[in-house]
Amino acid sequence: MQNVAPSATKAMVARTRALEVEGHDIVALTQGEPDFDTPVAICEAGVAAIRGGRTRYTPVTGILDLREAIVGNLQTDHSLVYSPDEIIVGCGAKQVITNALLATLDPGDEVIVPAPCWVTYPEVVKLAGGIPVIVDCLSSPTFKFTPEQFARAVTPRTRWLVLNSPCNPTGAVYNQRDLVALAEILRMHPHVAVLCDEIYEKLVYQPARFASLAAIAPDLRDRILIVNGVSKAHAMTGWRVGYGAGPVSLVKAMATIQGQTTSHTSSIAQYAALEALAGNQSHLDVFRDTFRKRRDFICDRLNQTEGLTCRVPDGTFYVLASCSALLGRRTSDGMAIDSDIDFATWLLESFGVAVVPGASFLAPGHIRLSYAASKDEITRACDRLQAACETLAVEAA
Repeated sequence: MQNVAPSATKAMVARTRALEVEGHDIVALTQGEPDFDTPVAICEAGVAAIRGGRTRYTPVTGILDLREAIVGNLQTDHSLVYSPDEIIVGCGAKQVITNALLATLDPGDEVIVPAPCWVTYPEVVKLAGGIPVIVDCLSSPTFKFTPEQFARAVTPRTRWLVLNSPCNPTGAVYNQRDLVALAEILRMHPHVAVLCDEIYEKLVYQPARFASLAAIAPDLRDRILIVNGVSKAHAMTGWRVGYGAGPVSLVKAMATIQGQTTSHTSSIAQYAALEALAGNQSHLDVFRDTFRKRRDFICDRLNQTEGLTCRVPDGTFYVLASCSALLGRRTSDGMAIDSDIDFATWLLESFGVAVVPGASFLAPGHIRLSYAASKDEITRACDRLQAACETLAVEAA
């Protein structure tokens, strides 16, 4: 446990809430959580499950109707053919990932993790007894992991490659060409499996298009675990429903672990997720269009702010902005801004803007901002950011 760090995003959220309780006016762009309410039809499905007495234990892998709906979505969206036995439902995508790594890693096994990356990947690898092999993609203009990097990083001890597309925190989306090239390297190393975290699949902005490795390289299907869920696309973070699609042998092993820990996620949440996946999904277009407009606005404001630059992300609801031009400066009260952690802390304490330091995502010199917030909140945050950065500029002069 001494090797596993707590979630940096959760820590920043906790500090933000503590300041708010003390009466401070904080604009928070930290949490990976849509600000929309869960659509009414989904909520009503949960209520109906309660009133219908569907409040008892379910199979460890999830109710059959939900697993069949997941199978249907994979077929409809990506022409992927799975059976319900190849599907496992968990308490969020995070549990699915954890179960997969616990089920497959022996001490000393390696997991390749392209960075910047979600804060949880390296820590869960360590929790499972493995060694995270971090590959730095920060200097790439697209933040993407390349076949050349893959070829250099793989060893006989490599067990998994973690591929997150769209990516948290960069918003990078791997297109068909990217995946075809990575698949070529995978074919040379049959001992390597791929954990494809596709939780932000529905949040991709044109002209970018989502592509799934399992569909691009069907011959590698038995070495791929697709991880997804309803949290991000359907505004259901608190419902805690994620799922995995992969080989039966892996799913059975994951189910053994889950059966001895949480058993299954809430029966009520499962019926709500069934409605999300099998019911009317018109809310997805509304959510995506709203996020796209917010993305364009916040990126424009950030790129007009002294010392900040960012690439317009193709997916998710995050933007990773470089603050490296501001490092090495001092604030008006003499505080040294030597790192992105210093910068994020100063923004929160002095200007009431909560962001997550890039170091948390193995992206030093950057900050991650979530635009899963109202236009008014984003505007207020950008105004304060601009004022803060102008203050640093004046002090530097």
